[in-house]
Amino acid sequence: MAGPFCFYGTFPAMRLVAALALAVAAGVVCADETEWRVPFITTPEEVVERMLELAGTRAEDTVLDLGSGDGRIVIAAAQKFGARGMGIELDATLVERSRENARRAGVADRVSFVQGDVLTSDISDATVVTVYLLPQLIGQLQPRFADELRPGTRIVSHAFAMAGWKPDRVETMNLSKPHRGQGDESTLFLWVVPADARGTWQGGGLRLRIQQNYQQLEIEGAKRASLSGADISWEIAEGRFRGRVEGERMTGELLDAGSAQPLVLTRRR
Repeated sequence: MAGPFCFYGTFPAMRLVAALALAVAAGVVCADETEWRVPFITTPEEVVERMLELAGTRAEDTVLDLGSGDGRIVIAAAQKFGARGMGIELDATLVERSRENARRAGVADRVSFVQGDVLTSDISDATVVTVYLLPQLIGQLQPRFADELRPGTRIVSHAFAMAGWKPDRVETMNLSKPHRGQGDESTLFLWVVPADARGTWQGGGLRLRIQQNYQQLEIEGAKRASLSGADISWEIAEGRFRGRVEGERMTGELLDAGSAQPLVLTRRR
C-alpha cells in the first residue's frame, strides 16, 4: 500500500470522520503490509445507475470500477447498458461475492473481478472509470488518470472530487429513500480525460501557443477555447476552429465568414 492507512470501498463524504473512528476502533485500519478489512457500505442502486448514465455508458465501453465491492456497478453496466467491465477489489471475499452475483445476473461472460490494489493495477483499457474512494486514494490515482487513460475516457466519482482538476459536470441527486451510511443525498462528479494540447502549434500560416491545465486551455490571442477528450475548439481573429488533437497533429476546419477550410497544425516542442 502507498500510504500509512488504507481504505477501499464505499464511504459517504458526510460520514468520513465517523467512519474513520469506527474503523480504528474495530481494527480495520492498518499500516503498510498488514492484512486489513474495511466496513462495507453498498452504493444505492439508483446512484449506480446514475453514475453510469452520467458517464454516457454504451455497449462499446469497457467499465472499470476501482474498489468494486460486491460488483454492482460493473454488473449494472453489463445488464443495463450492454458494456463490458472489470472490478478491482482488495477484499478476496468481496471478489468471490461479485463473481457469484455476476453469475446470478447472467453477465459472467461480460464482466470480470480481480483481487488487487487499485493503486498499481492496469487501468489503461478502460473507457469509463467509476470510483467511490477516499480523497487520499483519489489523490494518488489522479496522476495516473491523466497520464494512463486515453483521451475521452470518462471518470465518475461518488462523493469525492479531485484536487485541482475541475469536474466537467457535478450533479447532486436526492435518493428515493435514506440509505444506510449514505443518508438521502449523493453528489456525483464527472471528468472527461483531455488530450495533451499544450505547446506551440503551427500550420496554415497560423502559430498558436497553448497552455493547459487538464481540460482548461489558454491560447494567446483566442477569445475562447475548449477541450473535451480529443475534441478541441477555439476562436481567433482569423476564424473559429473545430477539430481534434491527435498526438502531434491538430486537424479540423477553420470557419470564417460562412466558409470552412481544412486546417492541419503540427506541434513544435
